[in-house]
Amino acid sequence: ASLFNGFLPGIWRNMCPQTEKNLVNWINHLKRRDAQYKEWEANREEPNAVWLSGLHIPESYLTALVQTTCRRKGIALDKATLYTDVTQMTSPDEVKKKPEDG
Repeated sequence: ASLFNGFLPGIWRNMCPQTEKNLVNWINHLKRRDAQYKEWEANREEPNAVWLSGLHIPESYLTALVQTTCRRKGIALDKATLYTDVTQMTSPDEVKKKPEDG
């Protein structure tokens, strides 16, 4: 009944991140997430820009960025800070290179 009415079936809802999206938007989101993962895997390296909302658990990715940077620079993890630089970029294609850290 859920599929017929355009809603995400309960069994699917239980196996995915919490969402209020209807079925069509959920499937579109899933396709975009899948494309991001496939591109990342095909290139065998971290992309210049990551769509955080497309990750299953974005907090884990951000934690890994902090840990990797701390290891590389010899900084104590409890002394590290995560921050965001706001830019005018609106498309991942505008990001020409990865930041040194993060």
